[in-house]
Amino acid sequence: MIKKGDTVRFLNAVGGGVVVRVDETNKLIFVEDANGFEIPVLERECVMVGVVNEKTNFPLKDFKTNKVDISNEIQATIQTSNPQNEIPEQIIETPYGENLKVLLAFFPTDIKQLQTTSYECYLVNDSNYFLFYNLIIGENNNFRSIANAVIEPNTQELLADISKEDLNEWERLHAQIIPFKKDKNYTVQAAIDLKLNINVVKFYKLHSFTSSDYFDQPAFILDLTAEKGKEVEKQKLSEISSKEIEQAMLTKEFNPRPRIIKNNKTPEMLEIDLHINELLDSTVGLSNGDILQYQLDKFHNVIAEHKNSKGQKIVFIHGKGEGILRNEIEKQLKLKYKNYNFQDASFREYGFGATMVIIK
Repeated sequence: MIKKGDTVRFLNAVGGGVVVRVDETNKLIFVEDANGFEIPVLERECVMVGVVNEKTNFPLKDFKTNKVDISNEIQATIQTSNPQNEIPEQIIETPYGENLKVLLAFFPTDIKQLQTTSYECYLVNDSNYFLFYNLIIGENNNFRSIANAVIEPNTQELLADISKEDLNEWERLHAQIIPFKKDKNYTVQAAIDLKLNINVVKFYKLHSFTSSDYFDQPAFILDLTAEKGKEVEKQKLSEISSKEIEQAMLTKEFNPRPRIIKNNKTPEMLEIDLHINELLDSTVGLSNGDILQYQLDKFHNVIAEHKNSKGQKIVFIHGKGEGILRNEIEKQLKLKYKNYNFQDASFREYGFGATMVIIK
């Protein structure tokens, strides 16, 4: 029996302290923690830990006292907390789940009001691993954890609701993730400890929200495993010493004269954002017709600039909206640029908000 003056620790929660009084009628004990707070707790939910080191508040091994078998107490506590003795749900693994894939997804509450709406942040665990996760925001040694727990394999979990006023705090996000499996052998995956610089301006642009295999609605998605891979590559490059670079330059394979290579490659794809806020700092005094004409002039200028670049692919981002700009662009392509091929750009990247033109 636990009595006044005993040192105890809680079975179902972190912490413990010294028993200051006992209520035998209700089977309650009152524990004073390290901060001087008195915490009432059921006697069966505590266990005596013996002497405590005053400097560290960590229990010391008492070699004089006989060991106490507390297995029955723990089992009773488990049965109390789970009276129906429910069988844990079986974890179903997927063939591709051994490759770790972790993403953050941001959803606008009202996608039609991106300038004022709030957002929901989800964690996507597309793997066969349980994940310990901890998301931190802040800077200059002023940090706070906004979400931390364990997420099951192949699931999604809501982490936070983000108001427009709090969005800037997410510009510097620190993600810590440890993968593991329960009660089975598995291949150890490297932990993710990633510092992200999120451009919050993207939250105000419609084309930042795209469709995915994970959600029915468009979302702004950050692939944490891909970002981790980029960070590793940067680290490898930074580890190359100046001596190694000098040695490489002195090897026989190094040719100081530039080789002339006939370039048969197709030019890299260009991306032109026709959203008016990307083209002009202010639209004060402009009518809808003026804005549309300015966007079309930009479209014609880009086409003219690359008319001699055969094979050049140009993606014009016009947004979904009411489809006015999209229809005008298609009309111009059919009337003025009949020799050029055009099609909807990648749905995964742009949704229905972009058209790709191929210069012939």
